[in-house]
Amino acid sequence: MATIRKRLYGPDKDKTAWVVDYVDGAGIRRLHTEATKKEAEAWRDNTVHEVRQGTHTASSTSKTVEEAWLAWIDECEANKLEYGTLLQRRQHLNLHVKQLMGGEKLSALTVPRIHQLDTDLRKKGCSLAMRRKILTNMKTMLTFAQGRGWVSQNVARSVRLKADDRSAPGPLREGVDFPSRAELKLMMEAAPAKWRPFLITAIFTGMRASELRGLTWADVDLDTGTIHIRRRADAWKQMGAPKSKAGKRDIPLSPIVVNTLRSWQEVCPKGELRLVFPNGAGNIELLPNIFKRLWKPLQIKCGLTADGQPRYGFHMLRHAAASLFIAYLGWTPKRVQTVMGHSSITMTYDLYGHLFENKGADREAMEKIEAAISAA
Repeated sequence: MATIRKRLYGPDKDKTAWVVDYVDGAGIRRLHTEATKKEAEAWRDNTVHEVRQGTHTASSTSKTVEEAWLAWIDECEANKLEYGTLLQRRQHLNLHVKQLMGGEKLSALTVPRIHQLDTDLRKKGCSLAMRRKILTNMKTMLTFAQGRGWVSQNVARSVRLKADDRSAPGPLREGVDFPSRAELKLMMEAAPAKWRPFLITAIFTGMRASELRGLTWADVDLDTGTIHIRRRADAWKQMGAPKSKAGKRDIPLSPIVVNTLRSWQEVCPKGELRLVFPNGAGNIELLPNIFKRLWKPLQIKCGLTADGQPRYGFHMLRHAAASLFIAYLGWTPKRVQTVMGHSSITMTYDLYGHLFENKGADREAMEKIEAAISAA
């Protein structure tokens, strides 16, 4: 039950407000004030519906977005999340969310308000990728707050940010988006002896840079020709498990990788971590060093540049590896998903769906059409 009453206030009692008197879902009497009767009636009707649905949180008991976000980060830190993850969540709060809606109550958030946040982020110049990351963190934070009774519903859960299809990149193309087979051969032949095992393993396994940097000899079985991905090294040289369940996987090795690693094991720098690709002191290699000492000079040496800069990012070797798996091993999309460590089959199809198509059959069909028209 909720009632509305008029309230006069001010020194001369000449100011008017409208008070909604209601009982929340916990049976506690609450008061809420609006400036006009119409606004009070609208608020009452909406609140009564929320109470019945069990989705109402009183403003007086609700934390602000900033307070909940900070509490969420403390929880993440207690759960020993990676430093990079914690840093990103703090940056999203301090650089964007705090400014745009940090002081707002969780109970006052609505789906339109989340869409407005995205609009405000776009006006600030945030890319689609950045806005999606902030929205993902907002959803996770609200789930955390919901579990602690600070808010009754996660209004961000249903919000999706769509890219402009006209600006979306087309299918990945060999020799344009990732190195061609001829370019891979050229780089393998030109690579310095110190870096050749690292490069060959990257090309023929599709491992991420963090996985290569965190790979230990204990996870390499040269007798069965298998690499077990069980850990990674982040940008701050911290060892940890892969970020997702799909990241833990086994990768079969081609003979060239097995033979190369056997030879490399004899001369590989030794360290406490027993890394396969350490720096000269046997410790975790920094990613900028890999780019500076291998990837950039190697592409320049091979003439793989555009405006004087390397044409490909190191991550493009993953795409090259996937294309080889599909073209020469005939792997199914599910097999490619598993070996590449994709979290979903959708990601695999989005990246490589066109590579699974039977181009020969398409060509034959087009030739039949041409012949039919010519014979008419």
